[in-house]
Amino acid sequence: MAGLRDFLLRFRPVGSPGRAAPGGVPADRTAELTAELDPPLSLLEEAEAEARHIRDGAAREAAERRRAAERRAQEIVKSAQDRAREVRATNAARVRRDAETEAAELLATAQREAAAVRRRAEERMPRLLDRVAHLVAKDIELPDATARGRPGNAGQRNP
Repeated sequence: MAGLRDFLLRFRPVGSPGRAAPGGVPADRTAELTAELDPPLSLLEEAEAEARHIRDGAAREAAERRRAAERRAQEIVKSAQDRAREVRATNAARVRRDAETEAAELLATAQREAAAVRRRAEERMPRLLDRVAHLVAKDIELPDATARGRPGNAGQRNP
């Protein structure tokens, strides 16, 4: 529209070849053409003003929408960060519970195994004591000559 306006303002014919002033000289139609151009120019200026108003309104609305979109994006990011923290906390609690459960199971297994070892030791202790007593008694019954050559009796002398 601005180009049309500039063209119309620059276009001012000096004379019209169809009309002649008295004496046969072409008449200057500038005033007549300017009068014809005035209403379109004023309409053009009004249209330009309306277009500027619409453009400015659209720019304001676009800026407001952009700000609203940025606020919404920030809310979404914050929500995602909060959710990530919740998930990490939940996962950490789950891992901690799993570790505690596994540790409790390992402790229970170790306690069962220790109890089984104690039971076996208690069951074997009388037999071991009997065996040791038997070996000691057997060793005591041996004559001195045989005791001398046995391991553990090294350096002992026969009287």
